[in-house]
Amino acid sequence: MTSFLFVTDLDNTLVGDDAALEQLNQKLAQHRQENGTKIVYATGRSPVLYRQLTTEKQLLPPDALVTSVGTEIYFNPDTETFDPEWAQIQSQGWNREQIVATAAHYSDLAVQPGSEQRPFKVSYYLTEQAATELLPCLESALKEQGLDVKLVYSGGKDLDILPIKGDKGLAVQFLRQKWGIDAQQTVVCGDSGNDIALFSVGEERGIIVGNARPELRQWYINNPADYRYLAQAHCAGGILEGLHHFGFLSS
Repeated sequence: MTSFLFVTDLDNTLVGDDAALEQLNQKLAQHRQENGTKIVYATGRSPVLYRQLTTEKQLLPPDALVTSVGTEIYFNPDTETFDPEWAQIQSQGWNREQIVATAAHYSDLAVQPGSEQRPFKVSYYLTEQAATELLPCLESALKEQGLDVKLVYSGGKDLDILPIKGDKGLAVQFLRQKWGIDAQQTVVCGDSGNDIALFSVGEERGIIVGNARPELRQWYINNPADYRYLAQAHCAGGILEGLHHFGFLSS
């Protein structure tokens, strides 16, 4: 077996079925030890909430951690210092104060807790009912201010405003290039709207877990490709199923 780059979202993707997670962890740890496979977590969580999760669940230490919906990369997840090269890319054309001021005009946007407000991410709660009408208006208002940003709405409740070059998929491309790993030797796993970026950038092997949210399922139906796989099993069980499907793990 050759090495590969394994990238996964955490909540309701890697995490959610403890027995399957234990089995997957064993296989990945062995694969990393024997073949040099790299493990990356790509999460919407802030570093604070990531560390909280590590106290609740058994997670392998990653080779890189992508947090805050792709806007921060840590090569040492135990430090507070994110990769300066990626931060430089995020900072281009980014004006956090102006985004916050523009969004303040919309009463349906509820500001997420302080831990989730990051240097390159502004986050709100937004109901599905309000989202349909509000998102196009907010997008136009931000454009009028000359702000070239990305709006990512997922889970029927979370709205993240990100730099135009910030998302999970672009973060994975950055890591692939840094480590010299082909798309064909990369597998990405997710369950919700903010994971669409993982599947839509290149031809990485994609595993969509069986418990995926409607927005991701719909995207998968609209964007068929033989290098994407919709698993039957949920969470880590679905990842195991997909890794066998693509031949990254032998049965």
